[in-house]
Amino acid sequence: MSDTPVIGVLALQGDVREHLIALASADAQARPVRRPEELAEVDGLVIPGGESTTMSKLAVLFGMMEPLRERVRAGMPVYGTCAGMILLAEKILDPRSGQETVGGIDMIVRRNAFGRQNESFEAAVEVDGIEGGPVEGVFIRAPWVESVGAEAEVIAEHGGHIVAVRQRNVLATSFHPELTGDHRVHALFVDMVRAVK
Repeated sequence: MSDTPVIGVLALQGDVREHLIALASADAQARPVRRPEELAEVDGLVIPGGESTTMSKLAVLFGMMEPLRERVRAGMPVYGTCAGMILLAEKILDPRSGQETVGGIDMIVRRNAFGRQNESFEAAVEVDGIEGGPVEGVFIRAPWVESVGAEAEVIAEHGGHIVAVRQRNVLATSFHPELTGDHRVHALFVDMVRAVK
């Protein structure tokens, strides 16, 4: 049982349940995290999709922003999807008023870059480090990465835009793999957590 990492899903907003299911299927013990004391008990964390401005404000309201930043700086593995990617960026190109980020990946992201809700789409995405062919990416008001710093590794692109990045223990995708039933991205993250546990 000691090899089974405990991975939280930040449960302030977004598709928390789908991530819990995907993590459990990738052999992690998954639990929702809303408070700093719950954050302290996990080996890794998923920041789900949702509305990045709202999530940022809720994280501040719930007293989670500083503990999150501290854990990321200390090397806790984190995986962010869609709005989670925005929260893990060092810089947002077009931030809303009062929008903060946790940071963790030296990248600049553009919010809603792929268009509005009604322009959502699915696409096959080749992700470096994931075997067995492309993963099915669900893009919903998705961001893309405008640029990355020297330490960030681009692991997937779509349509000429960066859609997945990894920097040390931090992983981020523009798309939602938790909505597809293909849990290979979550399995990659679970392996990342296991490697530092």
